[in-house]
Amino acid sequence: MEWLVVCAASLLAGCIDAIVGGGGLIMVPALFATFPNAHPATLFGCNKGASVWGTGIATWRYSRRVQLRWDSLLPAALAGFAGSFAGAWVVTLVSPDFLRRLLPFVLIAVLGYTLARKDLGHSHAPRLAGRAEALAAGTIGLGVGFYDGFFGPGTGSFFIFLFVRWLGYDFLHASASAKLLNTATNVAALMLFAAKGHVWWHIALAMAVANVVGSLIGTHLALRHGAGFVRGVFIAVVGALILKTGYDAWLR
Repeated sequence: MEWLVVCAASLLAGCIDAIVGGGGLIMVPALFATFPNAHPATLFGCNKGASVWGTGIATWRYSRRVQLRWDSLLPAALAGFAGSFAGAWVVTLVSPDFLRRLLPFVLIAVLGYTLARKDLGHSHAPRLAGRAEALAAGTIGLGVGFYDGFFGPGTGSFFIFLFVRWLGYDFLHASASAKLLNTATNVAALMLFAAKGHVWWHIALAMAVANVVGSLIGTHLALRHGAGFVRGVFIAVVGALILKTGYDAWLR
């Protein structure tokens, strides 16, 4: 029964992650509810061990249908990997509690800006090119990657928002680009958890299969329905993140 619960959660998380990120909203609570006595790091390791496959498959699927700007995104993915590793190391020294209380307000600002700018992310019109775009994408990768390693919730949504707002991508291209960077940050975190022995591989691999199935469904929906659909799901997921992170920080 435990396997069915976490695999079902992983499938749904993979679908949401493939569209706009935020699958951790589903998968992490499911893991904690199913294995309440497990070490938190082990459950986070299982989450990364499953989600890295889903984001990797989503990146491959998007790359076949969406033109990705590899010259900028590959260096950004490396920066995201380094940032995530650094963030995971820093969290062993400094508590992220201050971010827990700040995060709901940051997400409210992101949601408010997106709702106020009704044309935001509907058209794909990159503002930068060449070194300027690579530098901007690398800054996004390093900064959000560090956040992912240090704390984590909403990483995919932050990647997408910054690609839309700063680089001028539409929501579909931003989501596709975010998957590559999110795969890199997931790999970095997984390597750290695995090195510390915090991954139940028999659970993680079963969840990975379900996550990949969900990822295939999510990418199909995003590619079929386009940027407007991704924007709608983005708004819904950020709204859910606000409720979840706000409850955890201020009401729990």
